[in-house]
Amino acid sequence: MDKLRGRAETLKIAHLLDVEPDTLAFLQGLPVEDVRRFRTQSVAALFDRAPDMLDRIASATKLVPAGVAAAISQKALGPRLAAAVAGRLEPARAADIIEKLPVSFTAQSCAHLDPRRIKGIVDRLDENLVVRIAVALAERGDHLTMGRFVGHLPDAALRRILPQVDDAAVLKTGFAIDVPERLGHIIELMGAERLAAVIGSAAADGLWPEALAVAGMVTGEQRGRIASLAAGQPQHRLDSLVTTVAEQDLWESLLPLVALLGEDERHTVAELPSLRDAEVLGGVVRAVVATGLWAEFLPLVDVLPAQSRKAVADTAGALPEPDLDALAREVGKQDLWELVMPLVELMDDAAKTRIFALPAFQDQAGG
Repeated sequence: MDKLRGRAETLKIAHLLDVEPDTLAFLQGLPVEDVRRFRTQSVAALFDRAPDMLDRIASATKLVPAGVAAAISQKALGPRLAAAVAGRLEPARAADIIEKLPVSFTAQSCAHLDPRRIKGIVDRLDENLVVRIAVALAERGDHLTMGRFVGHLPDAALRRILPQVDDAAVLKTGFAIDVPERLGHIIELMGAERLAAVIGSAAADGLWPEALAVAGMVTGEQRGRIASLAAGQPQHRLDSLVTTVAEQDLWESLLPLVALLGEDERHTVAELPSLRDAEVLGGVVRAVVATGLWAEFLPLVDVLPAQSRKAVADTAGALPEPDLDALAREVGKQDLWELVMPLVELMDDAAKTRIFALPAFQDQAGG
């Protein structure tokens, strides 16, 4: 999940700074909380040190009717400068002016608005206007800006917006949401049928990373529901999930979902063509070593075809000794020996000797 959160944070910073995301790719290798703090600091640097001119323009708008201020914003300032001025106004005054602007102009301006001012302004806008702006943002494909706003929208507006926005836009907005603690509630507002359609869109449109990110931001029953919806996709689409995860090394996001599946669903996943590929299986073993997700991975290994289980065993048996010892210690800590021993039995004699000589294994045998 951290990798996907880091990706989202990097996209948000690129959007904020108006640069190509590739120029900030180095941020994705940093701890995600550090990247998030950097985004917060960037917002402060951009908006708190605004030129005095903006304050003078904002003061001048207070002297004229809202309709006149809106006309000036549209014809003289343009979307970017108008948003900068709106960020210097009291939220109520900004909302009065926004209500006099064309929705298309407001949608363009939203991308440049100080994110810290969004809630105060949205709370003062007419619901009909909020709905129209959100739909306009979706039509523009500006999902990052939608992600800034969606967590601040009232339920009544969300219920009207969701039917007017396509499934891919819902998924991309969820990926970019700035208030992730609201995501579970929004999913409940969507309802089961729409959630199924959104996950189907992930499968059809190649949006599996976005779906995994959304699943990682919700908890409990909702996460299990998303896992089951993914597992219920046609085999070729579900196989594309595993292929995407392998290519982008997103096992840390996928394996916790696989662990939530029922037995029949795990068998469905285990039979996927991609999980017969030794390179893919080797990649997931290395990822599990790095993340310690053995409890999530081993139940799937238990139902893999024999050839795939052997590939997992061979990869595990060839791990460097520190990794192998870490594996054994994690297995011992989580009491997973019952699932691990069938893998050990598939290893060659040299690998078995290495396993049995490990301090962690000796500790287990002695216990």
